[in-house]
Amino acid sequence: QVQLVESGGGSVQAGGSLRLSCAASGRTFNWNSMGWFRQAPGRERAFVAGIDWRANTRYADSAKGRFTISRDNAKNTVYLQMNSLKPEDTALYYCAAVGAAFRLASPSYSDYDHWGQGTQVTVSS
Repeated sequence: QVQLVESGGGSVQAGGSLRLSCAASGRTFNWNSMGWFRQAPGRERAFVAGIDWRANTRYADSAKGRFTISRDNAKNTVYLQMNSLKPEDTALYYCAAVGAAFRLASPSYSDYDHWGQGTQVTVSS
């Protein structure tokens, strides 16, 4: 059974940093794109960052220059380093994986087949 487990969320002040981790189990995702999404109360789930099997990355405009996605295939884990956090970054952050191999990291949540339960990030002003 495939599981994605996020960790690293928490509460920080504006300008602070957090590093989210997403550990996958049940199968390897070394050849699959993975992504981070977030959902704030009353808002739709939104793409944050994605990384493909070659470690090519893409970011939402809101994340460019502040967030960095990376992966460690040996650990079957994806990370999201978040710097210069703002109150508007407050949301539940989800890790997701594309089921099929060799597909690009899409910004559309419907392209992802596996999801974690989410980790809460709260940024205070």
